[in-house]
Amino acid sequence: HAMNEEKNEYTESFSEGGFWEKLENFALKAGREVVEKALTLYYTFKDDDTPGLAKAKIIAALGYFISPVDAIPDVAPLVGFSDDLGVLALAMVSVLMHVKKEHKEQAKERLGEWFGGGDLETE
Repeated sequence: HAMNEEKNEYTESFSEGGFWEKLENFALKAGREVVEKALTLYYTFKDDDTPGLAKAKIIAALGYFISPVDAIPDVAPLVGFSDDLGVLALAMVSVLMHVKKEHKEQAKERLGEWFGGGDLETE
């Protein structure tokens, strides 16, 4: 089963409650780019059309994002979310073919709630 191929310690860290809690508590500190990627991946994961292997990659990346054990602690000034951004960006590239316009729009809408107006970069 393809899902097992992508399982790792961070897959076990993922939960929807943990994801939303981390985003709500750290959105402004993490920055717009990190949050945009996390939200886009989350909405791609929630789509029934997204295949299992892509979902497994997303879960691993989001599990890393919400894991309390990062390579660089999130409390470190300026660099605390750089490892999260790298992991999320890598996951985004690996599942890009499954990211729909609606996933980006859902992320943009949620970003607007936290960061106010402004355009997002679209890939």
